[in-house]
Amino acid sequence: MKKIKGSLLMLVLLIAIAIVSACSSNLEASSDNGDSEQKKDNDSIKIGFQVYGLRGEFATNLTEAMKAHAEELGVELVVMDGNYDVSTAISQLKNLESQQVDAIIVNPIDEEALNPTVDEIIDAGIPVLGVNAFLTSEKLTSYIGSPDVVAGETEAQQIVDALGGKGNIILLEGPIGQTGQTKRREGIDNILEKNKEIKLIAEQTANWSRAEAMTIMENWIQTHGDEIDAVIAQNDEMAIGAINALRAQGRTDVPVVGVDGVNDALQAVKKGEMVATVYQNAIEQGKTVIDMAVKAAKGETIEKQYEIPFELVTKENVDGYLK
Repeated sequence: MKKIKGSLLMLVLLIAIAIVSACSSNLEASSDNGDSEQKKDNDSIKIGFQVYGLRGEFATNLTEAMKAHAEELGVELVVMDGNYDVSTAISQLKNLESQQVDAIIVNPIDEEALNPTVDEIIDAGIPVLGVNAFLTSEKLTSYIGSPDVVAGETEAQQIVDALGGKGNIILLEGPIGQTGQTKRREGIDNILEKNKEIKLIAEQTANWSRAEAMTIMENWIQTHGDEIDAVIAQNDEMAIGAINALRAQGRTDVPVVGVDGVNDALQAVKKGEMVATVYQNAIEQGKTVIDMAVKAAKGETIEKQYEIPFELVTKENVDGYLK
């Protein structure tokens, strides 16, 4: 009888051990599956990029840098060109959400207009990162860009120095409401406030466009003539447009400055047609935002902001940038 009882007890213990082992294995498997879902492989990650417009060289350089780095990492990048239109940008962001991409990168045309759409997408569980132009949404997952106030201060100071602190200037601005326009204008105003003998006699947006800037400059030459002592352009495309209009009128004595460090501007600095440009590193911005988007897609923690410095380019150091 004791033998039978002992055997039964042993059998019960064995069954209990088997049940515990099975439960433990199931829990482990469940845990492993959860980790693999959260931390995706790169080749399963799809990232959307909504860019405000691709007519300018800087935006093209940024996009190409992002494409190249996405390919290096083995992730899919879907690019949508907003053609400088807010309603198009909103529609494209919603399109990317409907494709159930793992993360969205936005290069916004306006610092506020896209906020409600971006907030909805983030609330739905898709991280959204800004690049190059800032969004004021507090929910934005991360922002990768350069300090535009500094760019405005830097280019304005170059003109103050070129004029010896006295003269009349005109200003070509980016799309009104985009941070490249608002923050660079803040920097420009900071410098003008300290230099009261520099007078701003005309200002207008040329929407980052070389062609628009050339037309506006032609009109200003007719209106203001020899009163124009210098030109501040918030990007290089507009600076080149201004130079083309000035050159057509034989005005090679007017200092011009821009921002971005695109190839034509670097060549103009080398020739002495531009006093300076403020180089913005499209490659570094593009690579960094792709890296951060991949991390966000995998559920990893990233910083709210990554800042890439501007660099002043003058005739003394331009050869290094042309290389």
